[in-house]
Amino acid sequence: MFKRILILFSIIIAILLLIITTSYIIHHNQLSKEDQLFTPPGKMVEVNGHQMHVYTEGNGEETLVFMSGGGTSSPVLDFKSLFSLLSDNYKIVVVEKAGYGFSDISDSDRDIDTILQETREALLKSGVEGPYILFPHSMSGIEALYWAQVYPNEVKAIIGLDMAVPATYKDYDLNMPLVHVSAFAANIGITRWIPGISESDAIKYGTLTDEEKELYKVIFYRRTVTKNMLNEIKSIQANAEKVGAAGIPNVPMLLFLSNGQGTGWNEEEWNEFQRDFISKHNDGTFIKLDCSHYIHDIEFKRIADESEKYIEDL
Repeated sequence: MFKRILILFSIIIAILLLIITTSYIIHHNQLSKEDQLFTPPGKMVEVNGHQMHVYTEGNGEETLVFMSGGGTSSPVLDFKSLFSLLSDNYKIVVVEKAGYGFSDISDSDRDIDTILQETREALLKSGVEGPYILFPHSMSGIEALYWAQVYPNEVKAIIGLDMAVPATYKDYDLNMPLVHVSAFAANIGITRWIPGISESDAIKYGTLTDEEKELYKVIFYRRTVTKNMLNEIKSIQANAEKVGAAGIPNVPMLLFLSNGQGTGWNEEEWNEFQRDFISKHNDGTFIKLDCSHYIHDIEFKRIADESEKYIEDL
């Protein structure tokens, strides 16, 4: 009986190894074929020993810096539906952090100081000077708040795209085993076998062309749960605690709020974090939207209109 169980177990292990090996080979062969499509539309600059991608568009007097949420494979394409409506009047900038989009995957730390310094250096090396109006989505809200705390002269305002605030991560339940499994699955190409997994909200609801949708998928298979994304998750509680301890920065803020879908919290919990935060700020307001977390891929027209009104009144 024991011998039969051992044989069965060995067969199962052999099948799993065969599936993993086959998936890995197919995945990396496909990556090689997709190399020609993986061409950055912006400028590559060396920061902290690795290359970072900075995309710019438009020539307005105000500079809007779009900051992606944690794990967003292609920040440039993710924000495109929104920033394309603003680029006639403003200078648009998207900095893709290490491990995101066309930027290199690096070994650099993901503490809040390193992340911010890399972003600032990438901007300066691209010839983009402040002050900036920051448009952070989700997790990057922590970075935007820290930016305004440490370098207040560089931040004219913050327009949050369903951005996280420090209290969001106080009791954050980190399911790191699941995150590591996701990273392994992405690395061996299992993601290519799951129907619809690469269909981001930018693809489903935004204004991307067919070519841009295809490019998003190419980037997705290269930039899903990268080493940098993984380390950001590990560092987020400490980063949020540091930002929270410094208080609310004295810069104008407009927060767009979602209905909580896709955040891991229910609507009431998610909105309470943001409303409680903004209620303690003497120069802040919020606009509630009835859509899921990637609001800029869904309500991009409303957000563009409201943002333009807000910026003109600053």
